[in-house]
Amino acid sequence: MKQVLLFLLKPLSFLPAVLMVYIIFSFSSMDGASSSNLSYYVTKEIVTIGGEIFDKNWSDYEIEVRIEKYHGYVRKLAHMAEYFFLAVAIAFPFYVYGLRGFPLLIVAGLLCLGVASLDEIYQGSIVGRGPSKKDVAIDMIGSFAGIIVVRIVCWTALSGSRRRARKAARVRNK
Repeated sequence: MKQVLLFLLKPLSFLPAVLMVYIIFSFSSMDGASSSNLSYYVTKEIVTIGGEIFDKNWSDYEIEVRIEKYHGYVRKLAHMAEYFFLAVAIAFPFYVYGLRGFPLLIVAGLLCLGVASLDEIYQGSIVGRGPSKKDVAIDMIGSFAGIIVVRIVCWTALSGSRRRARKAARVRNK
Protein backbone atom coordinates (compact mmCIF):
# COMPACT_ATOMS: atom_id res chain seq x y z
CA MET A 1 0.00 0.00 0.00
CA LYS A 2 2.85 2.39 0.86
CA GLN A 3 4.45 1.84 -2.56
CA VAL A 4 1.15 2.60 -4.32
CA LEU A 5 0.74 5.78 -2.29
CA LEU A 6 4.29 6.90 -3.09
CA PHE A 7 3.75 6.08 -6.76
CA LEU A 8 0.66 8.31 -6.78
CA LEU A 9 2.22 11.15 -4.76
CA LYS A 10 5.52 11.44 -6.68
CA PRO A 11 3.99 13.20 -9.69
CA LEU A 12 2.13 15.58 -7.37
CA SER A 13 5.43 16.75 -5.91
CA PHE A 14 6.08 18.48 -9.23
CA LEU A 15 2.82 20.45 -9.01
CA PRO A 16 4.65 23.59 -7.76
CA ALA A 17 6.89 23.42 -10.86
CA VAL A 18 3.83 23.19 -13.10
CA LEU A 19 2.34 26.18 -11.26
CA MET A 20 5.57 28.17 -11.80
CA VAL A 21 5.52 27.37 -15.52
CA TYR A 22 1.92 28.60 -15.64
CA ILE A 23 2.90 31.83 -13.85
CA ILE A 24 5.88 32.38 -16.16
CA PHE A 25 3.79 31.90 -19.29
CA SER A 26 1.03 34.11 -17.84
CA PHE A 27 3.50 36.97 -17.51
CA SER A 28 4.76 36.22 -21.02
CA SER A 29 1.20 36.43 -22.35
CA MET A 30 1.07 40.13 -21.52
CA ASP A 31 1.57 42.44 -24.49
CA GLY A 32 4.68 44.63 -24.48
CA ALA A 33 2.94 47.72 -23.09
CA SER A 34 1.20 45.85 -20.26
CA SER A 35 4.41 44.07 -19.29
CA SER A 36 6.35 47.31 -19.29
CA ASN A 37 3.65 49.07 -17.26
CA LEU A 38 3.67 46.31 -14.65
CA SER A 39 7.44 46.41 -14.23
CA TYR A 40 7.32 50.23 -14.22
CA TYR A 41 4.78 50.12 -11.37
CA VAL A 42 6.92 47.63 -9.41
CA THR A 43 10.01 49.78 -9.97
CA LYS A 44 8.12 52.88 -8.82
CA GLU A 45 7.06 51.10 -5.64
CA ILE A 46 10.61 49.92 -4.95
CA VAL A 47 12.06 53.42 -5.51
CA THR A 48 9.34 55.10 -3.44
CA ILE A 49 9.64 52.67 -0.52
CA GLY A 50 13.44 52.84 -0.72
CA GLY A 51 13.29 56.62 -0.58
CA GLU A 52 11.02 56.47 2.47
CA ILE A 53 13.19 53.91 4.25
CA PHE A 54 16.33 55.96 3.70
CA ASP A 55 14.50 59.25 4.37
CA LYS A 56 15.54 60.78 1.02
CA ASN A 57 12.54 63.12 0.43
CA TRP A 58 12.96 62.84 -3.34
CA SER A 59 10.92 65.08 -5.61
CA ASP A 60 8.66 63.53 -8.24
CA TYR A 61 11.34 64.30 -10.85
CA GLU A 62 14.06 62.56 -8.78
CA ILE A 63 11.78 59.54 -8.33
CA GLU A 64 11.12 59.44 -12.08
CA VAL A 65 14.87 59.60 -12.85
CA ARG A 66 15.49 56.66 -10.52
CA ILE A 67 12.60 54.68 -12.00
CA GLU A 68 14.10 55.12 -15.48
CA LYS A 69 17.52 54.15 -14.16
CA TYR A 70 16.41 50.96 -12.37
CA HIS A 71 13.46 49.83 -14.53
CA GLY A 72 15.57 47.52 -16.72
CA TYR A 73 17.27 45.98 -13.70
CA VAL A 74 13.92 45.25 -12.06
CA ARG A 75 12.71 43.52 -15.24
CA LYS A 76 15.82 41.32 -15.36
CA LEU A 77 15.65 40.55 -11.63
CA ALA A 78 12.05 39.47 -12.16
CA HIS A 79 13.28 37.02 -14.83
CA MET A 80 15.89 35.66 -12.44
CA ALA A 81 13.38 35.37 -9.58
CA GLU A 82 10.84 33.48 -11.69
CA TYR A 83 13.41 30.95 -12.78
CA PHE A 84 14.97 30.73 -9.32
CA PHE A 85 11.61 29.58 -7.96
CA LEU A 86 11.03 27.30 -10.96
CA ALA A 87 14.41 25.66 -10.37
CA VAL A 88 13.65 25.16 -6.67
CA ALA A 89 10.27 23.64 -7.58
CA ILE A 90 11.96 21.28 -10.04
CA ALA A 91 15.17 20.43 -8.16
CA PHE A 92 13.70 19.78 -4.72
CA PRO A 93 11.51 16.79 -5.70
CA PHE A 94 14.34 15.34 -7.78
CA TYR A 95 16.69 15.69 -4.80
CA VAL A 96 14.19 14.08 -2.44
CA TYR A 97 13.77 11.14 -4.83
CA GLY A 98 17.51 10.56 -5.02
CA LEU A 99 18.85 12.63 -7.91
CA ARG A 100 21.84 14.41 -6.42
CA GLY A 101 25.09 16.14 -7.32
CA PHE A 102 26.00 16.91 -10.90
CA PRO A 103 23.11 14.87 -12.40
CA LEU A 104 20.64 17.05 -10.46
CA LEU A 105 22.29 20.18 -11.85
CA ILE A 106 22.11 18.82 -15.41
CA VAL A 107 18.53 17.47 -15.32
CA ALA A 108 16.97 20.42 -13.48
CA GLY A 109 19.08 22.86 -15.49
CA LEU A 110 18.01 21.35 -18.81
CA LEU A 111 14.34 21.42 -17.78
CA CYS A 112 14.67 25.10 -16.82
CA LEU A 113 16.51 25.81 -20.08
CA GLY A 114 13.70 24.13 -22.00
CA VAL A 115 11.06 26.23 -20.27
CA ALA A 116 13.09 29.43 -20.78
CA SER A 117 13.59 28.67 -24.47
CA LEU A 118 9.93 27.83 -25.05
CA ASP A 119 8.94 30.95 -23.12
CA GLU A 120 11.08 33.17 -25.34
CA ILE A 121 9.73 31.51 -28.49
CA TYR A 122 6.21 32.06 -27.16
CA GLN A 123 6.98 35.73 -26.46
CA GLY A 124 7.81 36.11 -30.14
CA SER A 125 4.12 35.63 -30.90
CA ILE A 126 2.96 38.34 -28.46
CA VAL A 127 2.35 41.91 -29.65
CA GLY A 128 5.17 44.23 -28.61
CA ARG A 129 7.37 41.38 -27.35
CA GLY A 130 10.12 39.35 -28.87
CA PRO A 131 12.43 36.46 -28.09
CA SER A 132 15.76 37.25 -26.46
CA LYS A 133 18.79 35.02 -25.99
CA LYS A 134 19.94 37.44 -23.29
CA ASP A 135 16.75 36.74 -21.32
CA VAL A 136 17.37 32.99 -21.56
CA ALA A 137 20.87 33.55 -20.14
CA ILE A 138 19.44 35.67 -17.31
CA ASP A 139 16.79 33.00 -16.67
CA MET A 140 19.51 30.38 -16.40
CA ILE A 141 21.43 32.41 -13.82
CA GLY A 142 18.30 32.35 -11.66
CA SER A 143 17.82 28.65 -12.39
CA PHE A 144 21.33 27.64 -11.39
CA ALA A 145 21.08 29.76 -8.24
CA GLY A 146 17.86 27.93 -7.32
CA ILE A 147 19.40 24.51 -7.94
CA ILE A 148 22.47 25.39 -5.85
CA VAL A 149 20.26 26.63 -3.00
CA VAL A 150 18.30 23.35 -3.06
CA ARG A 151 21.55 21.37 -2.96
CA ILE A 152 22.92 23.42 -0.04
CA VAL A 153 19.69 23.39 1.97
CA CYS A 154 19.06 19.67 1.45
CA TRP A 155 22.68 18.74 2.13
CA THR A 156 22.65 20.82 5.33
CA ALA A 157 19.29 19.45 6.45
CA LEU A 158 20.37 15.87 5.84
CA SER A 159 23.84 16.19 7.37
CA GLY A 160 22.56 15.22 10.84
CA SER A 161 20.92 12.05 9.53
CA ARG A 162 24.10 11.16 7.60
CA ARG A 163 26.18 11.53 10.79
CA ARG A 164 23.73 9.34 12.71
CA ALA A 165 23.83 6.72 9.96
CA ARG A 166 27.65 6.66 9.97
CA LYS A 167 27.68 6.40 13.76
CA ALA A 168 25.17 3.54 13.70
CA ALA A 169 27.24 1.75 11.04
CA ARG A 170 30.39 2.09 13.18
CA VAL A 171 28.54 0.67 16.18
CA ARG A 172 27.26 -2.28 14.12
CA ASN A 173 30.71 -2.99 12.72
CA LYS A 174 32.39 -3.18 16.17
